[in-house]
Amino acid sequence: MNAFFHALSFFTRIPVPWLRPSEEAWKKSVVWYPAVGLVIGLVLCGVHQAALWAFAPLTAAVLTMACWVYITGGLHLDGWMDLADGLGSSRPREQMLAIMKDSRTGAMGVLAAIVLLLVKTAALAELDHRQLAACLLLVPAAARTHVLLAIRCWPYVTGEKGVGKSIGEALRPFHIGAGYLFVLALGWWLADIRAVTAVVLSLVISLLFARSVAGKLGGLTGDCYGALIEIAEAVMLLILIGSWWP
Repeated sequence: MNAFFHALSFFTRIPVPWLRPSEEAWKKSVVWYPAVGLVIGLVLCGVHQAALWAFAPLTAAVLTMACWVYITGGLHLDGWMDLADGLGSSRPREQMLAIMKDSRTGAMGVLAAIVLLLVKTAALAELDHRQLAACLLLVPAAARTHVLLAIRCWPYVTGEKGVGKSIGEALRPFHIGAGYLFVLALGWWLADIRAVTAVVLSLVISLLFARSVAGKLGGLTGDCYGALIEIAEAVMLLILIGSWWP
């Protein structure tokens, strides 16, 4: 379980006193990303249900979104902002990568974060039905399964030394397949065709997003993985609350 604890401590602020630092466990932690997503989903679902009991849907959504950012340490949101700064600069590839490494946040990153948080909060406010609110179990797990596929399909940007450099070494097609079997079964159990549709369409959009970014950067970076998680989560929430559903 040490590999799982590495993934849990990296992706969340949850204390992990049982963690034993290990390079090998760190490399294997990638296969546990969907499971960590489920842990995040359990926390969010509990917070959202408790907040709905005490407050109006909009207030509950804001509190849930605040918990979402806190429990992940803003890790993926930071990647989304860095990527927005880099791609929004419209500079050559090397300069875009340099901008993404810069610890300072530019106007494009701030605007991208504001839009993303507004979209996710508005969608959460519509999840006031208990069956749909339970889909918060699914959203983080499915988004982190999409990342496994992106890691497998596109190379890490040559020359980058970020934390994502070695995480794909232990990843095998079996792990990705098992992750999708899990999230699809969970989705069908929670909200049948609606949740399954959200997983599938978010996968398609995530792959198109990763392909577009990789084409501009020559591959993906840790920031790209974080941005992909954010966009996958937002897309799934929007599909779940779509007005076209009966």
